[in-house]
Amino acid sequence: MMTRDQVKQLTEKVLKFSSFPECSVNVNEIEEAFVRFANNGVTTAGFTVDRTVRISSVRDGRTGTTSTTDLTDEALKAAVKRSEELAAVAPPNPERVDPLGLQKYADYENWDDKTANARSPVMTPHVKAIIDAALAKKLVAAGFFTRSAGAGGFANNTGNFGYQRQCDSRLTTTVRNADGSSSGWACQPSVRIGEISGADLGGRAIEKCTRWTKPEKLDPGKYTVVLEPTAVADIGTYLGFSFSARSAEEGRSFLSKKGGGTLVGDKMFPDHITLRSDPFDKRVPTSLWGQGGVPNTPINWVEKGVVKNLFYDRYWAMKAGKQPTAFPGLMTLEGGTGSVNDLIKATDRGLLVTRFWYVRTVNPQTVQLTGLTRDGLFLIEKGEVTRPVINLRFNESPVRMLQNVKLLGRVERAQGAESQMLCPPVQATDFTFSSISDAV
Repeated sequence: MMTRDQVKQLTEKVLKFSSFPECSVNVNEIEEAFVRFANNGVTTAGFTVDRTVRISSVRDGRTGTTSTTDLTDEALKAAVKRSEELAAVAPPNPERVDPLGLQKYADYENWDDKTANARSPVMTPHVKAIIDAALAKKLVAAGFFTRSAGAGGFANNTGNFGYQRQCDSRLTTTVRNADGSSSGWACQPSVRIGEISGADLGGRAIEKCTRWTKPEKLDPGKYTVVLEPTAVADIGTYLGFSFSARSAEEGRSFLSKKGGGTLVGDKMFPDHITLRSDPFDKRVPTSLWGQGGVPNTPINWVEKGVVKNLFYDRYWAMKAGKQPTAFPGLMTLEGGTGSVNDLIKATDRGLLVTRFWYVRTVNPQTVQLTGLTRDGLFLIEKGEVTRPVINLRFNESPVRMLQNVKLLGRVERAQGAESQMLCPPVQATDFTFSSISDAV
């Protein structure tokens, strides 16, 4: 793994090859070890290393960018030259901003040596635990266990430099019955691979699979829902883009005020809704800076129901006379102390949703989304899960969902197919399901 000194030496070398007034260099190294399994057996195990240098050259507002995985002097010189050639034929960027000078980044690292050094011998026992449990129930397991470790940084010819390391791991599994008519799913991500348990994960997926047998048809409509954390993350992650100051001020966001302005300072959600982002949360990989090298800091976007902040990219901050902020990457929805079962017990009638699938935007301004339930949808009656239900398509906005949240459980790190968030399970009313889906 490249050290801070190695990244600094490499970026300084590239910058010396530049003949343009502006040049920036990004260096990224990532190692990944993985085990893939299907049909109750390991299908692939591997280890990869990727090192990439990306170079951007700017002259007269024209930018050329190229990248290379060859770190020899000759290849780096050629890459710099190529970026300059591309800049010469590129149109000027009307929203270009001057590069940042020296910034102060937090002296912080969220790193775990066991994760960074893990290979197949560490991961396969957890895969085996899932497969053995599935075989014992005459079920079929598939999934993916991966861990990554990365290091990198960036520098420009105005004196700014940043370096960071990060690592992460994730185990996910889908368990189905022999004829494929029932499915259960579970996932556990963690910076610290020692926190992952294949036995626990397999048990959760198997329970979902065995309970979701011969699901019954339920008419579409508005239902109270208990969304497990993954389901919350699957739709909640879409909120980040809506906190763009530019979108809000240009009237393209749910945070745009009719007639002009934004809804910052307005109470839009119940008192128990607080939404924030924190790059120093030990449960997630570290991100010390955002696009353009803007230092990343903890920010409350919604606090006790009140909209508190918007994020400003460097161009829009310059126009608005504001300080730029990093994009709200991995967001946190604060929660309470209850479990999913506690939320179920507090529900007279509703639906328990494991996760959503194939989520897509319908209306960007309202953040209306559509997608399907998957891997376990159940009817709740008088505080108990009573029967499995055929999957449904939803048409709903996470904005409206948060406005209708009545109860919040304990926060955990949740990761779906295209989403990631620190969030609790929630109970929300009037969640809209528009049609039936025959998919498993």
